[in-house]
This record gives sequence, C-alpha cells and structure tokens, in this order.
Amino acid sequence: MSTPPDLTRAIWAKSSYSGGTGGQCVEWAPGYASSGVIPVRDSKTPHGPALAFPASAWDSFIAGVKDGGFTAA
Repeated sequence: MSTPPDLTRAIWAKSSYSGGTGGQCVEWAPGYASSGVIPVRDSKTPHGPALAFPASAWDSFIAGVKDGGFTAA
C-alpha cells in the first residue's frame, strides 16, 4: 500500500465542466501530475477527503469524458 500524497499545500483547480456557478464542482490538483498521481476532491467539502488516482487512470477517464463515454442519468 502506498503513502497518500500530502495535500496541505495543494493548489486546486475546478473542472471546466463545473460551469462556474458554484454548484456541484469537482476540483483537481494539477501540480501533482508530475509525480504520477492526480488528487481529486469535491469543492463543497474542501477539507474533506480527496481521491488520488494514478495519472494513467485519470488520463483514460478524461479521454472517455471527451469522447462522450459518460452521460448524465
């Protein structure tokens, strides 16, 4: 099991799909990409938990979103 990244100094960016209305936003910390990890969190709970994905898994997810592989229910 690997050690989770220290996110105390993370600079978070909102998803471009969040719409900028302050609603349900996903944020990620792009500064960690070079370490091979992509931290992701819910902007409504900034001090809550964050998920850390391997960069390759995150890349696959983003490619799926861009290709329309996910639809709203």
